[in-house]
Amino acid sequence: MTVERDIETDAAGWGVLDTLPGHPMMWVLILSELVVFGALLVIVAVVRLVHPDDVATVQALLDPRPAFANTLVLITSGWLAARAIAAARVGARASARRLLVGAMALGVAFAAIKLFEYATELAAGLDPETSVFATLYVLITGFHLLHVVLGIVILGVVAPRATVDAIETGTAFWHMVDLVWLLIFPIVYLVR
Repeated sequence: MTVERDIETDAAGWGVLDTLPGHPMMWVLILSELVVFGALLVIVAVVRLVHPDDVATVQALLDPRPAFANTLVLITSGWLAARAIAAARVGARASARRLLVGAMALGVAFAAIKLFEYATELAAGLDPETSVFATLYVLITGFHLLHVVLGIVILGVVAPRATVDAIETGTAFWHMVDLVWLLIFPIVYLVR
């Protein structure tokens, strides 16, 4: 079963974006978000070169274990979202909804772990205002956390419809959130 988009209803069409799964406008959003996260990670690389002692001081306060747990949570959540697409493609809409609910629940788990991590870091003395890298750490991980919450909302919006196009659109965003975390985790927590 394939889903075809009626391009004639779009005045200009979307060009290459029409070939991607989900709605092309979601891909415009995803590409713009990847540019923003990419710029932030480039800034992290520059700060690492210019202020290596600052980076080392802040990284000493970061515990990579919760971040690693969150990596596993998001990978599993992304897998559930991918399974939801497969279920929708064969007409198993109820199964697709359940898989999306599972993906959203893991998104909530990610947020809870991240908030716990923030509380622990603040108690250990991490002050986002004391250094450039501390500010960047909170900015990047907080901006990502905001995207996790937005992704949960998007999945919640598409789950009731459970059409292939709706799920592909929502999970495209969710996979972007996964991908960005897979870059943030090693660059912020592990690279010394």
